[in-house]
Amino acid sequence: MENKVKNVLSGIGFYGTLAVCLLVVGVCGWVLLQDREDPLPQQAVTPQVPVSQPVEMPEVRLPTVETLEPAPVPVPPKETKELPEVEVDHTPVAAEAPRLVVAPLRGDVLTAFSMEELVYSPTLGDWRTHNGVDIAAQQGTTVLAASAGAVLSVTDDPLMGTTVVLEHDNGYQTTYANLQAKPNVEAGDPVSAGQIIGAVGTTAAAESGQPHLHFAVTKDGKAVDPNEYLSG
Repeated sequence: MENKVKNVLSGIGFYGTLAVCLLVVGVCGWVLLQDREDPLPQQAVTPQVPVSQPVEMPEVRLPTVETLEPAPVPVPPKETKELPEVEVDHTPVAAEAPRLVVAPLRGDVLTAFSMEELVYSPTLGDWRTHNGVDIAAQQGTTVLAASAGAVLSVTDDPLMGTTVVLEHDNGYQTTYANLQAKPNVEAGDPVSAGQIIGAVGTTAAAESGQPHLHFAVTKDGKAVDPNEYLSG
């Protein structure tokens, strides 16, 4: 083989060999220049991001809770008691009107009510109790019934003069003394609160000569303060 190469080279000659060498060098140089001028494009590398795969959760079943109903409580039977029959009162009840009380007269008090302390009487010249009130007024001033009721009596008392006594409910009685001689009512007459029964006079020998009304009140026969009766 070596001999064949030598023969070829010897046949080509020196200048032929030089030409071949130069050709080879040129081709190699051209190849190197192409590698520098046209570098291979670099491919962008996209990082591979791992994609999370959905994780299937196992199905969880909750335990079933049974609702327990309370056991019925036995109710003991009620004992039925027979109540005795009550008799019903069928008597009709009449409505009772409220008790109206008015002042029989307006004026200054000459002598107050006094059953515990003695009061001096200038007319009789002694000390005694006073079972009513003396109310000053001009002679002829009308006197009114303090409450509804009936005329119990009309008298001419030796000491208290012309006197009218009225009877009321609940055991009350009212007395109007020192009236003029002829009052406006008679025994047995019904009267209403505020009705005129007479007028102020000077007929009472035991009272002072100044015109006034002697007004007294009793409850079941016992003297009570007229002021309490009028304000009640």
